[in-house]
Amino acid sequence: MTTPRVLVVGIDGVRLDLLPLLDTPHLDTLTAAGFLMPVHIDDATPTMSGPCWATIVTGVGVAKHGVLGNRLDGNRLDVFPDFTTRMAAEHGRRTFVAGGWAPLFLAQQGGPLFTAPSRLAYVAPREDTPPAWEECDDTVTAEAVRVLGSGEDLDASFVYLGAVDETAHFLGCGPEYRQAIETADRRLGRLLTALRERPDASAEAWTVIVVTDHGHRDEGGHGGRSTQERTAWIVASGPGITPADTPDSLRHADVAAHAYTALGITPDPHWTLDGRPFLSLARQTA
Repeated sequence: MTTPRVLVVGIDGVRLDLLPLLDTPHLDTLTAAGFLMPVHIDDATPTMSGPCWATIVTGVGVAKHGVLGNRLDGNRLDVFPDFTTRMAAEHGRRTFVAGGWAPLFLAQQGGPLFTAPSRLAYVAPREDTPPAWEECDDTVTAEAVRVLGSGEDLDASFVYLGAVDETAHFLGCGPEYRQAIETADRRLGRLLTALRERPDASAEAWTVIVVTDHGHRDEGGHGGRSTQERTAWIVASGPGITPADTPDSLRHADVAAHAYTALGITPDPHWTLDGRPFLSLARQTA
């Protein structure tokens, strides 16, 4: 009997249309074992990090969680908490989050989005520049590798990488942006290696979900209604997820819903999640 575990890796601002052109072997491996699916951000959700990440980790849309911009003021996260907080508070699960964008993790700008996971690792970038964010993501990855690879009993984890998005804002979606995506993929590879090298890896069954929040215009920037900005994506691999049985369509809210299902947690009807577990696993557990 294996123990189910979940790792969600959020890579901010990665355009779907560029992935086939880039060297991303770790995303490719997960896709080959599971799926890569586009996500169309609905018309009610601004194509900004705050609302999109809130939907991803709470499993509900903006009408419920109340996050409408990169300031999280006015949110309803007390009613619709993120999956790491709800799992820890209501189900006694051990959860871990790591990253460097302050509103996700600290009481700043209306945050935090992650209100009470079991364990938190926040790394502040030394300044708001692409090189500083690369350093930040590298430190975040190193800390996540240390924690995940230690064999600590962690049921669900979320790791946030922000350098790709910052690079696009400063430099557009040219060579530097594409290199930043490839670097993020290498960091993903380090996280996957940490899972494989855990002391009890043979007794664990990991679901790995990689997700982006929004796209970018060619010149860099988002928040508008263009196809480039409104197209996100989800890559997933793990128990019950097979290339032959992929969902017909996905929404950001499905990430949290699938995390619950992968751990055998049946959402209380009062949670009123907007997301659903990915179709392949939903069929197996129906």
